[in-house]
Amino acid sequence: MRKRPLGKTTLQVSELALGTWGLSGDGYGPISSVEVDRVIDRALAVGIDLFDTADVYGRGEMERCLGKRLQGAGATFVVTKIGTDLDELPPKKRFDPAHLRTAFERSQERLARDVVDVVLLHNPTVAAMRSKEPLDFLKELKQAGKIRAFGVSAGSADVARAALRDEVDVIELAYNALLPGDLHEVAGDVSESGAGVLARSVLAHGLLAGHWSPDRDFYPDDHRAQRWTRDEFKTRLRQLDALRPLVTGNVVSLRAAALRFVLANHLVSSAVLGPRSVAQLDQLVREAGMPPYLRDTALTDLSARLKNLGVTT
Repeated sequence: MRKRPLGKTTLQVSELALGTWGLSGDGYGPISSVEVDRVIDRALAVGIDLFDTADVYGRGEMERCLGKRLQGAGATFVVTKIGTDLDELPPKKRFDPAHLRTAFERSQERLARDVVDVVLLHNPTVAAMRSKEPLDFLKELKQAGKIRAFGVSAGSADVARAALRDEVDVIELAYNALLPGDLHEVAGDVSESGAGVLARSVLAHGLLAGHWSPDRDFYPDDHRAQRWTRDEFKTRLRQLDALRPLVTGNVVSLRAAALRFVLANHLVSSAVLGPRSVAQLDQLVREAGMPPYLRDTALTDLSARLKNLGVTT
């Protein structure tokens, strides 16, 4: 497993990370605890040392699970996210220091770590970023030696840019071949700040695997049932045509092309994967390939094809 620097931090992390939202059962429906353990153990076996989670995933169960599975596993790194008050009905975002302190202490206990590697604010709004208090609190945790790095999991380029102006160590953004715009928009800010970048939604929730037909239906407890209208879904499927010329030589599938697109971006510290089975994880690790992931000419041609199909690059 190749390593990359996590931006200006001193951490060297695997370029593939294991994301745990899908394993929590929150986004795609139930998954057995046995399979969750198997996926985490397999990730360790193939050399993945970076694990991405949040205090809301399974209402803390994914943090607790990582705390158990990673004990004694050697050098591993955990990214967790805080900023949602699950005690409220419905849950609401809270980034005041009092809530963040309680949330961090609970996460730290579940993760069973004296020092948490990376803590991110979980999808704050631009308005929430206007207050300096949340990031100041995380800076205090870092200065106290309780965390190694801090930052923001951003839902937009505007939020990411605000975080980078406040000199965060790490940002997390959705980044994939059909949603490249946010990272590309803040690329200059990332380079100037030296922040590490975690790329999530690498396969666009499975869309970029290229296995779906236009009449595909999702179960009601699968978030994808509400993510796209039927017309939007059909449009996205048509946009996959832009990636098909990449499937040649050792790029053996659309899934491989999509993953390599992310890894080809030198700003990305790690691509956060979301497999729900050992088989899915093994496919992704196998198809990630080696540098150069995609040729520069292939990326330039892809950008032109995406623009022709209505994708903002």
